[in-house]
Amino acid sequence: MSRVLSLYRRLASLPGGRWIFSRLICFKAPYFATIAPYFMALEPGRCEVRIRDRRRVHNHIGTVHAIALCNVAELSAGVMTDVTIPPSMRWIPKGMTVEYVAKAVGTMHALAKPESAAVESTNGYAWPVTVNVRNDAGEEVFRARIDMWVSARSRH
Repeated sequence: MSRVLSLYRRLASLPGGRWIFSRLICFKAPYFATIAPYFMALEPGRCEVRIRDRRRVHNHIGTVHAIALCNVAELSAGVMTDVTIPPSMRWIPKGMTVEYVAKAVGTMHALAKPESAAVESTNGYAWPVTVNVRNDAGEEVFRARIDMWVSARSRH
């Protein structure tokens, strides 16, 4: 089991544990603190992250900014990938395609899932992850397909 998943499982059942986990992830990757993510669920093959509707994530028309949506998509896809691939592998986002389906108003809920099962390989490979972002009413407002580059960890 990955260290990230182990930490999540230990903290998630504690009062305030998911909040602490979310802050620890932002400590490791500080840029994501700009969207103040909150991890709702995490398991191999699935990661759900929420971002609240706050002024700091708005654009000039009062909706959630496109880049805030990209950030929550990349964060949820990355953490899901980390807890899903074999421990001998590492990952990095290689590319992202996005679609803005509707105005993003309110709290956003991102759900990241892989398009196929993770494999262990000595060669690197692209591993596509789909992220759907919905509002509180359950309406899809954004979707992303992120190609994760998965390769063997160096033995150094």
